[in-house]
Amino acid sequence: MSGDSGLQEIIPAALDGERLDRVVALLGDVSRSRASAALKARRVTLDGEVVTLRSHRVREGEELTVAGFERDDVGAPTPDTAVPVVVLYADDDVLVVDKPAGLVVHPGAGNRTGTLVNGLLAIHPEIAGVGSTARPGIVHRLDQGTSGVLVVARSQTGYDSLVAQLAARTVGRRYEALAWGRFEAVSGMVDAPIGRSTRDRTRMAVVGSGRPARTGYEVMATWDNPVVSHVVCRLETGRTHQIRVHLSAIGHPLIGDGTYGGHREGLELGRPFLHAAHLSFDHPVTGLRLSFSTSLPDDLQNLLAGLGPPTDGDLSDLVAT
Repeated sequence: MSGDSGLQEIIPAALDGERLDRVVALLGDVSRSRASAALKARRVTLDGEVVTLRSHRVREGEELTVAGFERDDVGAPTPDTAVPVVVLYADDDVLVVDKPAGLVVHPGAGNRTGTLVNGLLAIHPEIAGVGSTARPGIVHRLDQGTSGVLVVARSQTGYDSLVAQLAARTVGRRYEALAWGRFEAVSGMVDAPIGRSTRDRTRMAVVGSGRPARTGYEVMATWDNPVVSHVVCRLETGRTHQIRVHLSAIGHPLIGDGTYGGHREGLELGRPFLHAAHLSFDHPVTGLRLSFSTSLPDDLQNLLAGLGPPTDGDLSDLVAT
């Protein structure tokens, strides 16, 4: 939210671990230089404490305020009826959607329109201003190339509850992935901190100074020609590109993921083979546990079909709830 007195926002899970200057710029829709100027002028606080360090890492759920704040000439997201939105569930407090690959979740640099948020505003205008003016209703996100189930807050009560559940790591998130190679163990946990790559700031990497990150995995099937494995991944944290970074770090980049070493001869896919297949959380008002699942989209189904029967394991639990 923003007004004459300044900017007030709750840090969403999608921005957990990001630099403070970037967060101010993103949530305020202002330039990075303006965000840095506000920090230098001691006008930025987190949970009531003044912070001036641009590289300070924010935490989800913190309250960000910027005194005397005025936005650049970029307004709140506008409704866009041209954006297709598949709603799996809706009530007064939450929306659950099935996001297709290729769709950006919220507006940002280079994507002011045509995002999921723009599409949601066209059919659910009441989410405007929920949680964040710039990213209404968004409590977590999926990468542009990732498909699958996503929950959006429809009310401030829903937003606050979902942010708290994500912070407490009680939201269940399961992903279907296809990775290069044969895993040494049929299941395991990758426990390695993730932060910005020191070699390429547009990428994430396992770095000692990064934020704690834990990804559990279970191998469901393996093929020998080419050698690839279907794995189910469960997130205990929600860092940027977490599954992609973690599997690449242990030598198993995702099929189609050129950013993290997944483009290889033998299989062609125009995006990372990663699908958010299952999501569960407690309803913000009733407390009942809600669970949602989505099947693999056609591009991923077709690639698996082209591999033929797996050498080991099977695909019977591919979209099990």
